[in-house]
Amino acid sequence: MTFLPKPKLHHPGLAANTLGFTRRDYEGTISTLCAGCGHDSISAAIVHACFELDLPPHRIAKLSGIGCSSKTPTYFLGNSHGFNSVHGRMPSVLTGANLANRELIYLGVSGDGDSASIGLGQFAHAMRRGVNMVYIVENNGVYGLTKGQFSATSDKGAKSKRGVVNNDEAIDLVSMAMQLGAGFVARSFSGDKGQLVPLIQAALTHQGAAFIDCISPCVAFNNHVGSTKSFDYVREHNEAVNYLDFITEREEITVDYAPGSVEVVKQHDGSLLRLRKIAGDYDVHDRAAAISFLQHRRASGEIVTGLLYVDQEPDDLHGYMNTVSTPFNELVEADLCPGSAALDKLNAALR
Repeated sequence: MTFLPKPKLHHPGLAANTLGFTRRDYEGTISTLCAGCGHDSISAAIVHACFELDLPPHRIAKLSGIGCSSKTPTYFLGNSHGFNSVHGRMPSVLTGANLANRELIYLGVSGDGDSASIGLGQFAHAMRRGVNMVYIVENNGVYGLTKGQFSATSDKGAKSKRGVVNNDEAIDLVSMAMQLGAGFVARSFSGDKGQLVPLIQAALTHQGAAFIDCISPCVAFNNHVGSTKSFDYVREHNEAVNYLDFITEREEITVDYAPGSVEVVKQHDGSLLRLRKIAGDYDVHDRAAAISFLQHRRASGEIVTGLLYVDQEPDDLHGYMNTVSTPFNELVEADLCPGSAALDKLNAALR
């Protein structure tokens, strides 16, 4: 089947950001996913977030692995750098690219099969090393490309479309990300654009590993009664710990909120993430308390969404390794080969 590309021309009245780009400039090709797939909503949220943040498309690098989710970078940021790696290996490829050129903004898109099964080790090391990236898992709880088998994130007791019950415990990537040291951890729902867009915006400005687990129902194989990843189930069991609005310091943004307490989290670049508290005792800066909260809510059958944890003083892989500020791909021979005296000093330090 052949699909025509989106037309290059667009309405001259489309709004533009400060760079002169419209949202069309952040889109990709026409999606070939199933109509109604939650992944397309996530792609739209990424387009929305990058447009509003005034990010130059050529400064973004998008990477993925294998699966329905890993096809989605084709459908957004068509003018950005892109690399589709092998199954489960996106984090290591992205890590290498990040070390070579730290000046790009790295966006890794994966799925529950790609990250929680074959790529679980890769996911773990990217989180614990603090690779400066946004890591989005489009989590539908099934292997959609191979006709709907349970994935490692399928909840125990969930039923497949054929009526088979999953007897295995689910891997909770959100809890793992927090335990492994990720500096920014959130969960959202593909059908909640109002929550997802500011989360993506905040993650894009965060230094270090920023992880978003986005529940994204598979309309073909996992959107039925008995599925814990269906649209109806997530809407009925969603507990949002905060309402969010992302605010940059470049211009004043006014918001109209219902009465309630507000907490402002300052990001490393000076941008602000504004939280409308739901649970009065929930602290987004307490990693241990956040893990405990997630476990208690999960035992009650609730799906917690929102910003779950953020480190106010984050660092990344370059900081841990004390690398030079110049991107590796810009180092010249004199930088890479400083001479025998420097080599003798290094060897002496290792004796």
